[in-house]
Amino acid sequence: MPKNRTSKYRKKLGLSPGSIIYTGDKETQELFIDSFDYNSEFLDEKTHANIEDVFHYKTTKSVTWININGLNHVDAIEKIGTHYNLHPLTLEDIVNTSHRPKIDDYDNYVFVVLKMLYHNANDEIINEQVCFILGENYVLSFQEAEGDVFETVRERIRYAKGRIRTLGSDYLLYALIDAVTDHYFMVIETMSNKIEDLEDNLFNGFSQEEISIQIQDLKREILKVRRAIFPLREIISKIEKNENNFIKDKTIHYFRDVYDHVIQISENIEIYRDMIWGLMDMYMTTLSNKMNEVMKVLTVISTIFIPLTFLAGIYGMNFANMPELHYQYSYFILWGVMIVLFLGMLYYFKKKKWF
Repeated sequence: MPKNRTSKYRKKLGLSPGSIIYTGDKETQELFIDSFDYNSEFLDEKTHANIEDVFHYKTTKSVTWININGLNHVDAIEKIGTHYNLHPLTLEDIVNTSHRPKIDDYDNYVFVVLKMLYHNANDEIINEQVCFILGENYVLSFQEAEGDVFETVRERIRYAKGRIRTLGSDYLLYALIDAVTDHYFMVIETMSNKIEDLEDNLFNGFSQEEISIQIQDLKREILKVRRAIFPLREIISKIEKNENNFIKDKTIHYFRDVYDHVIQISENIEIYRDMIWGLMDMYMTTLSNKMNEVMKVLTVISTIFIPLTFLAGIYGMNFANMPELHYQYSYFILWGVMIVLFLGMLYYFKKKKWF
């Protein structure tokens, strides 16, 4: 029975460009805001309940990272957009959770859309959109719900690890994008392990139906990961060209390192994609070989009984001396033999996994 699927774009049909309509499915998500305001000398980390509480960070001389969870709170998104002078099309893209990863340059900020991938407790791939606004001394990040891949960045800010507290907001944007990219490696590593396990199961003759379902799940996963990662090459390439004033030249080198990682991940994805198609071919070949083995055995059995059936067809049961005809329970014995033979053949075929 087909699943009931709803369109994410139906909410936006007929609306003018710049209409801020949340297209996700987390309608009851609470608004959660946390901020890091820092420089090399101090750190101010806070959690906020209202969007107005973070407005004053715009005028500080230190670097500020404001992380907003809860895209279903469109009013809060509009308020911060007005305060930071964000374009209506930017706000529209922020709450459009099915948007393709991209980068846009504006006069007063840079807008980046990425797909954040990670595994949940059930080993399922979570594909969540995350948006970044890079300004002169701030980074705004927008997420659909709590839970992300940025905890390592928070730790580096809290404990002044590395150079993050001594550099500007452009380096903070790099650190956040790098954290997203690092989790891509973890996702494809898990995918690689699944592919190797499936290969072993195919060679060991495990349940064919279960393996076919796992192959289909892997195909969907690889397509999801590919759609998330491939546009990132275009984003990093545009950043490398440094067509705006918000990313300093010395930070470009770090983005080049991210670009190398993205290329490596993209190559691995293509390899794994070919391996998954190879698994499907191997699965079909295994089914064909198994069917050939079954047909060979059945052909041998049929060949043995063909001459016996031929002789029985000519002479029938027309012999004068047949002691079984005079037994009182011959009919029931014959039925018993036939039933036992039938059940024995079923057991043999089941044991050989022919059905």
